[in-house]
This record gives sequence, structure tokens and C-alpha cells, in this order.
Amino acid sequence: MKRLLLGTTAISLLALSPLANANTTIELQRFFGACEAEYGKATDISAAVGECGIITTLVNKFEADNPDIKVNVTTVEWPGYDQLNAQLASRSAPDVVSMHYSAMSDYQSRGLLVPLDDVLKGQNIKASDFTDAAISSVTKENKVYALPFDNWTMLFHVNNNLMKKADLLTADGKPILPNSSDTLFAQGEQFKRATNKPFLVQISANETASYARIFYTLMMQQDSKFFDDPNRIDLSGNDAKAALTLMKDIVDKGLSTQDLDYPAAVSAFANGDGGIAVNGTWLIGTYDAQSKEPNNALSDGYSVFPVPQFFQQKDATYADGHGWVVPRGDRTDEKMAAIGKLFKFFYDNNYEWSRTGHLPTVKKVITSEAFKSLPHRSDIAKVATTGQALPAEVLRQFAIQDIIGEELGSAVNSDKSIDDALKTAQYRVNDLLENI
Repeated sequence: MKRLLLGTTAISLLALSPLANANTTIELQRFFGACEAEYGKATDISAAVGECGIITTLVNKFEADNPDIKVNVTTVEWPGYDQLNAQLASRSAPDVVSMHYSAMSDYQSRGLLVPLDDVLKGQNIKASDFTDAAISSVTKENKVYALPFDNWTMLFHVNNNLMKKADLLTADGKPILPNSSDTLFAQGEQFKRATNKPFLVQISANETASYARIFYTLMMQQDSKFFDDPNRIDLSGNDAKAALTLMKDIVDKGLSTQDLDYPAAVSAFANGDGGIAVNGTWLIGTYDAQSKEPNNALSDGYSVFPVPQFFQQKDATYADGHGWVVPRGDRTDEKMAAIGKLFKFFYDNNYEWSRTGHLPTVKKVITSEAFKSLPHRSDIAKVATTGQALPAEVLRQFAIQDIIGEELGSAVNSDKSIDDALKTAQYRVNDLLENI
């Protein structure tokens, strides 16, 4: 009886202990795609490939290591902010959400994000642990509002096999890339004659982001001050006209694919339907893995570089990044502590995430030999210093991206003149900013 009573007492005490509060659930909402069929049960992070594969495996591994915490994952169509807005309006927001740095100010300025300083401090994570580009992007009014996860940019993904056919490789097998608009068109014509394929594979259908991102890069290469006043955009100068004219000439002269949405553009390059894919850092892992397999368009023939300098005033490229935020809501201390554990796990595995091609945010990772030894990282390393964002004070950056992308697309596809597209884009953006 004594042993029975002692056992009962022990069980009762266990029930009152923190360990008894198992099954703490974190509702995590993210983009990065869905791949449950391949990675739904995977826990070997080192074997995972690509954004979806790595993030899915990371969450699986975290749950395996922390059986007292359940992570319910909801995958949203990129970028997912319409859904988040509806959830915030109905007071049903998830606990953790993937968010672009460029979208954060819209939510933070309205008090819709939870400051994370105490959460990170509880895990001994310091602001000084992160790169300047990363921590500056998630710090608003001297508080940290996201765990910075990466920095990314658009790149030139190159099919070396097709470049060789077009006699656009150096003697040591490196692609010869354009360094001006003139060499771009000369090489594009040379490539098209040799391969009967377009020089560039671009996303141009059902898409606004790609137009805006390339435009931003071309403006930054001209050292343009188009957002010198964060409350107004200026697209009236020769810099904006030169950037959009270049984008339109590429299409008009037949150097680019046309009418491809994002999945089609990704597949087109993988299938060898063009020489250079203009797409993001997140595809490096996928394309590199394909290049290591036999009998495909990229076999032993893939490389990747920053977008070349088509204007010489400044070595710059537009860059953004992904972070993890906690939307406003009522949460217990226990749940916040569980979120802290998840963030520490993501922090500890920043190297694994960097295998996607995104630049790491943790200083000790970006300087590590492990990161430096990853394929192609030396060829894109300069983005860590040349990457440039819009001014942090600019609100509604995602909405602005959509507006600019729509108007630029209309000009590139000859539905509007270049002057009309830029004038309309400027008016629409400034009308938006004046009425926030």
C-alpha cells in the first residue's frame, strides 16, 4: 500500500510539473511549397534538398527532438499575406508565420507583430549574432520583430552546356556573361543562332514580383534615388526609362522566353529550353542537385552568378529576405517558450537552410568553412555586400511591388508605352502611400 501511495503521489507530482504540459502546439504558417509525399516523414536534414524539402525536414526533426511540442504546419500559396490579413482580422492568426523583410513594416507599424527580444534572449540569441543586413531588416523602433532566416536575391542560373554550344565559355569552362546592355544583346543573338533557343528564361505570366525585382536592380545599378523620400516614388527620370527600356528590348529582340509563369519557367530551364534562368537564390540547391545527375540538360553543366552590371554607376543588386514572425495574439508563457525553442532550432540550423542557396543570417555560419565549401557560394558571395533593399521606412512594399510589376509588365508586353507605364506606376504608388 505504501509503495502504491508513493507511486500515486509521484504520478500526481509529475502531473503538476512543467513536463506534464506536453503536447504544446505551435501553429506555423509558411510558404516555400508543399512536398509531403517526399519529405512528410523525413528527419535527416542533411539529406533534404530545396526550400520545401529542407524546411519540412527541419520541422520534422524539431518535433522528433522535442516530443512535448507539436508543430501544426499550414502551407499557403506564396506569399500568403491575404490569408494572414484575414486571420488577423478574425483574431485567429497562427503562432509563427514566414514573412519577407519587405512586408514587415506594414504589420509592425500597425501593432500586429509581437516583439521578440525577450523570446530570443531566453534562448541566448543576441542581435550581434546576425549579419548587419539581416538584423537591420528585422529591427523596427529598436526592437526585433522577426528571427532573420536568410537573405536572397535574383541571380543568373546558367546552363553551361548550352553556353558551350554557343561558344560562350572561357578556356577553363566558365560562362562568359554580359557586362553591359550592348554585350547582352550581342551574346543573346550569338546564343540564339547557335542553339535556336532564347538566351534568357524569365517569369513573365501571372507574376509581378519578377518585373519589379529586376527593375529595382537596374535602378540601383544606376545609383538611382527613386525612393529618396520614403513617402513618394520618383519614376520620372532617365534612370527609370533606361531600366524599363532595357527590359522591353530584351523581349522585343527575342532574347527571352515569353508567357511562362513561375513553375513553367523553373521547368523550362531545368529542361534546357534556354541559356540563363533569371530566378532566385532558392533554386541553387535544386539545380545543383540536378547537375550532379546523369543524362539531363544540366548534367555537369550548371553555374550561378549575381545579375551582371548592365549599368556601371554602382555594383548593386536588389535583395530581400525571409524571417519568422509572431503575429499579435493571446499566448501562454508556455507557448512562447516553445516558440523560443523552435527559433533556437532554426538558428542552430541556419547552415542547413543556407544549402537552398539563400545567404545565411548567422555570422558564424556565413564565415564557416562548411558554408564556404558549398557549391557556387564563392561565385555569389559578393551579394552579401552588394545586396541592397528599399529604404526600411517605405511602407506597403509588397503592394508597391505589385503595382510596379503590373505597369512594367504592360510596357514590356507592349500593352502600354514605356512613358505611360512609368507615369501610371508613379501615380498609383504615390496615391497608395498618401492614403495609408
